[in-house]
Amino acid sequence: MNGEAKAGSSSLIRAYIDLTRLHFGFAWPILFCSGLMLAFAIEGDFDWLTLFKGVLIGFLGFEAGLVLNDYVDRELDKKDIEGSLTNYWRPFKERPLASGLISSRQALTLFFILVAMTVLLILTLPYPNSLYLLVLLVYCYSVEYFYQVHKRKQTRPIAQLLGRTDFALFPVAGFLMVGEPGMTILLYFLYFYPFAEAHLGANDLIDAENDKARGMRSVTVLFGVAGTARWVLLFTAVHFVTATIFVAYLGWYVLIGFVIGFALLVIANRAIRKGMTPQATMKVLPLFHVTMLVYSLTLIIVAALSIHYGVDLGP
Repeated sequence: MNGEAKAGSSSLIRAYIDLTRLHFGFAWPILFCSGLMLAFAIEGDFDWLTLFKGVLIGFLGFEAGLVLNDYVDRELDKKDIEGSLTNYWRPFKERPLASGLISSRQALTLFFILVAMTVLLILTLPYPNSLYLLVLLVYCYSVEYFYQVHKRKQTRPIAQLLGRTDFALFPVAGFLMVGEPGMTILLYFLYFYPFAEAHLGANDLIDAENDKARGMRSVTVLFGVAGTARWVLLFTAVHFVTATIFVAYLGWYVLIGFVIGFALLVIANRAIRKGMTPQATMKVLPLFHVTMLVYSLTLIIVAALSIHYGVDLGP
């Protein structure tokens, strides 16, 4: 009996790790805190306690969004016929809600626990910054739900264009922990949003067979493989323009990191357009994630140097 109990407990732990994509958990605080550190550098008043809160808010808030994603699609995910993205995103290669390892009620309970913890942390922030984050929290979870539901019946990619704003606003929320609305967060959003759309196109191309089986109207289902490759290229090109504007606004200290990111995206786009298959895209999907980390770490490092040495960032 003890052996069976341990096996059951181990299976449940693995299921929750898959549900939360926990092996990628380090990335969300880095992205969130890239905005927070930028605000510290521009607005001043750095302190370690606020940074620690930012790490927790970024981690818990994003994890809640991942759980919500699985909860909304719990029935449709049972129709999956191809496992590339599942194997990439989930270390134990299971969609635990679709496979029954975790119940819908358990997942919804976890979602509300994560949201409650995030909200409690946000409420420790001064006003109006706490209000900014609460508004963004409600918006992002609402848009995530809209994205998952609306793309089941759409004839134009409205779900993709609107839904990806939640990801693009995530580091903006980090900035607003201590910063104020203004040109910096506008340029941050405009630099990151087209990157998020290019990344989404790559995901959709890889998952095309599953989306067809689920009845999802993804970018690839709407426009085909060639159309999705053009989608990725178009938003990458827009991203290069808006990111260059962002770099010029912040100062050329961040240039090296962004040039590395640009180079990785060029390699990814060439491979996608050359291969024109889900398999070819799967091979370069990590380049999008490495690019995001390079961008975020560049902003964090430059902001830290600015705080320590007094180098000016922004206007």
